[in-house]
Amino acid sequence: MAKIEAVIFDWAGTTVDFGSTSPVSAFMEAFRRAGVEVTDEETRAPMGLLKRDHIRTMLRMPRIEKAWQERYGRKPNAEDVENLYADFEPALMAVLPQHCDIKPFVLETVAALREKGIKIGSTTGFTSSMMEVVSQEASKAGYCPDMLVTADDTAGFGRPWPYMVFENMKRLGLQDVRRIVKVGDTVSDMREGKNAGLIAVGVTEGSSIIGLDKASWDKLSAMDQFSLRKKARETFFANGADFVIDNMGELPKLIEAIENGEKA
Repeated sequence: MAKIEAVIFDWAGTTVDFGSTSPVSAFMEAFRRAGVEVTDEETRAPMGLLKRDHIRTMLRMPRIEKAWQERYGRKPNAEDVENLYADFEPALMAVLPQHCDIKPFVLETVAALREKGIKIGSTTGFTSSMMEVVSQEASKAGYCPDMLVTADDTAGFGRPWPYMVFENMKRLGLQDVRRIVKVGDTVSDMREGKNAGLIAVGVTEGSSIIGLDKASWDKLSAMDQFSLRKKARETFFANGADFVIDNMGELPKLIEAIENGEKA
């Protein structure tokens, strides 16, 4: 295998915001205001998508669609998506600055990758205005990737479309998708990576799939943590992941293994 030239990271749940907690509360609040209660599990299922697409996907879930129909006497429509988004965005913006903590091992890993000459790109389900807040806070804490692309840069084509990845490649001067690793914490991250032809890597701890903040995760027994990691691994592999790591500290060794031609 040839040398890895770049790693493209997701943001919330991957490099910042352990457990990806900030969007969940905002989505649930928007639906609550519309008179339809949604669960944490339902809210997390489409995580990583562009936020309007996320709302649209939730509204198509059979239980939520049925609850909406009971509440309003009709199926949800495009106007409902916009109304929910109008409630969601300010709710998210209000909590975003408090959810930008860098996840464990990210800074050390990024430094190690850069020492090897590997470029650091990034994609996200957040909009550019949301990322202004997140990237600014992350930068203060020492995390500043070489490139950040949102769906605002790709005519609204977010995950699982591959265009945010391709825009990273264009801006970073990369030619070969086989030499790029995509790291993320959601199903849509894996699909984005595979649709772009990249090597897709899922990260379990602090992921949206597990959905626990750092304090809640640390309180779990070793057996409970093992069980949740196992379930997350299975989810990642079922959705196209080539490799799965438990935390970011494992990434440099994984990249060496990939370069040496090892398989999952």
